[in-house]
Amino acid sequence: MSVTDVDLSAFDTPGRGRGLLDVFRRRYLLRLLVRKGTATRYRNSVLGWTWSYVKPGVQFGVYFFIVGMVLQMHRGVEYFPVYLFSGLILVNFFNEAFGNATNAIVENRALVRKIYLPRELFPVSAILVALIHFIPQIAILLVIVVILGWVPTLASVGIALAAVAMIATFALGLGMMFGAVNVRFRDAQNFVEIIRMVSMWSTPTLYTWVLLRDVLPGWAFGIYFSNPLSIGVEMFHEAFWAPVISTEAAWPPHALLMCAVAVTLSLLTVVVGQLMFRHFERSFAQDL
Repeated sequence: MSVTDVDLSAFDTPGRGRGLLDVFRRRYLLRLLVRKGTATRYRNSVLGWTWSYVKPGVQFGVYFFIVGMVLQMHRGVEYFPVYLFSGLILVNFFNEAFGNATNAIVENRALVRKIYLPRELFPVSAILVALIHFIPQIAILLVIVVILGWVPTLASVGIALAAVAMIATFALGLGMMFGAVNVRFRDAQNFVEIIRMVSMWSTPTLYTWVLLRDVLPGWAFGIYFSNPLSIGVEMFHEAFWAPVISTEAAWPPHALLMCAVAVTLSLLTVVVGQLMFRHFERSFAQDL
C-alpha cells in the first residue's frame, strides 16, 4: 500500500484547528487548566479563598463611604448598599475575566512554546476561573437580599444568569483580542488596565442612570446604555435590587433595543476576537 492510499481522515493536520469549537473537543484539557488556575491563585496564602470575600468587602466599604455617605448618593436610592454591591461584583467579574484572558497566553508561554493544543483553551479557562471566584461574591449578595425579603423567581434568576453569560461573552471576546495582540505588543496590557480602571465609572454602579440621562444628549446616552457592561449591571439590579425596594425600578426608554444591541455587540466581539486570535496565533511561539 502506498502512502497516498492511507486514510488520514481520522487525523488532524498539525497547527490547524477550528478555534473555539476545539475547546469543546478538548474538555479534559479545559478542566485541567481551570483546576490549575484555581489551585495556584492563593497558593502559599494564609487566608486562601477568604480573600475572595475580603477584597470585594473592602472595596464595597470604600465606595459606600465615599460615594454613598460623603457624596450623599444613598439619599436618592432605596437600599443603596444592595444597589452598589450588586453592580460592583459584576464589574469585578468582568475586570478579572478580561484581565485573566488577556494575560492567559503570556502566562502559559511554556505550554504554548513546547506543545500544540488549541490556544483558545487559555482565555476560555481564564474566564471560567474568574467565574469560580465570582461565586463567593454572589453568595454574599444572596445572603443580604434574602434577609431583606428577596424571593427567587424564574424571572430574576434568568435575568441574573443572562447578565453573567453576556458579560462572560464580552470579556472573552475582548480578552482574545487584547490577549493575541499582547503576545507581540505588550502595550496592549496598558490599554487593558485603562479599560478596567474606567469600567466602574462607565456603568450605573456608583450612581443611577437617571443622572446621566439628564446631562447627556440622547444619542450619547444610547451609546452609553448599549454597552454590554452597563446593560449587565442594570440586569443585576433588576434581578436582586428591584425585588426588595418598595417602588418599581424604572428602565430607560428603548431599553429592549439597547439590550439587543448589547447582546449583539458581545457576540460580535467574540467573532472579531476569534479572527484576531487566529491571525496572531501563527507567531505565538516565536513572539514568546
